[in-house]
Amino acid sequence: MGRITETAENFFLEDGWPVIRTDNPLVLRTSFEGKNGLFSCIAQAREEQEQFVFYSIFPVSTPMDKLNQVVEFITRANYGLIIGNFEVDLTDGEIRFKTSVDLEGGAEAMLPLIRNVIYANVLIMDRYFSGLLRVMYGGISPEEAVQEIEGSS
Repeated sequence: MGRITETAENFFLEDGWPVIRTDNPLVLRTSFEGKNGLFSCIAQAREEQEQFVFYSIFPVSTPMDKLNQVVEFITRANYGLIIGNFEVDLTDGEIRFKTSVDLEGGAEAMLPLIRNVIYANVLIMDRYFSGLLRVMYGGISPEEAVQEIEGSS
């Protein structure tokens, strides 16, 4: 386990998150329960590049008949986001939100940077959670869903 992975694991443990080590010593699994849903998360250290990537995974794969609407939702949501982005796997419909940070030269600030990347991620996923579900199963348009979430008219 490297310095970045160890810092991430320590953050999770100190903050009360469940932590599962994987076969890959640079990858940790955890989960987050927000106001709108529960989702699994992956923390990945890129020790050699001094980078940290965090993914939250939407718990429902996109129904293939709703893929175009979900892609539109994600595109609309991504347009206004400053930190992170949504991704969708067009082959299986998996949706995830990604945040990352380059930690080169920032050893003293590593923990706060990792914390910020993680919390920005899960709070944004939680914010858009119900909108994604409504696009998939509630008959709402992607445009309406994003406008409701972002408070636009």
